[in-house]
Amino acid sequence: MSAVEREFLMRQEDFDFLAALAYETSGIVLGEHKMQLLYSRIARRIRALKLKTFAEYCDYLEAHKADELTHFLNAITTNLTSFFRESHHFEFLAKEFIPELATRPRNEPVRIWSSAASTGQEPYSIAITMHKHLAGQGRQVKILATDLDSEVIKKGRTGVYSLDEIEQMPRDYLKYFERNNATRMGRVKDEIRDLIQFNRLNLLGPWPIKVQFDIIFCRNVVIYFNKETQKQLFSRLADQLVMGGYLIIGHSEHLSGMEGRFKSCGRTIYQKIG
Repeated sequence: MSAVEREFLMRQEDFDFLAALAYETSGIVLGEHKMQLLYSRIARRIRALKLKTFAEYCDYLEAHKADELTHFLNAITTNLTSFFRESHHFEFLAKEFIPELATRPRNEPVRIWSSAASTGQEPYSIAITMHKHLAGQGRQVKILATDLDSEVIKKGRTGVYSLDEIEQMPRDYLKYFERNNATRMGRVKDEIRDLIQFNRLNLLGPWPIKVQFDIIFCRNVVIYFNKETQKQLFSRLADQLVMGGYLIIGHSEHLSGMEGRFKSCGRTIYQKIG
């Protein structure tokens, strides 16, 4: 394929190097059809570093991998999210999962992992749902929110969002935000923020997690991985769930080769059976 004629020269070998590095370090598969996406994402880093070509960026990345690799991974990661996205998953929490808790001791914490938390809307949606429907029960909820991108984790930890985004939620959820009409920004209240711990984590790297979870959200992640990597990740997620726990994936994703470990509950919700 010929070089891409844009602001910065990107040769086929530059694309191949960056695509291979993306797969090696994150499991993200960047096929030839993602060349323009890669160009637009990395061009920002080239401008920031005052370099002239993608070849120079590849050399810089090799020489400063300890510092630049995080910027590279942040650049190629897509972070599309919103509050209560795929709302049926939160309806499942409220109408099916939370009633199940009546059979469990109240001193037993509920553990939920938002494994691709992006800028925080998913874990905050989980926390709001759990807080609202468990109010007065004295049950402890612990939510772990992780993402590969360190910048979105930083934003999620602040819990600050535009009022335009916040006000799209049902009215009875707005009470969980402190709103500033002058700045048109809002911040998640401490009672919700305190339920969540935000950490950076690469799903394909080591997991320094010593507990099992009742529910794992892993939505719109595996679409970036090849089939073998997907299978390995789903197997690890199964190991991280309690027996009978639930794995929730994105609307366009499928579990394959996991029939012995999960059963479908419908609407991209799966229960661990083995």
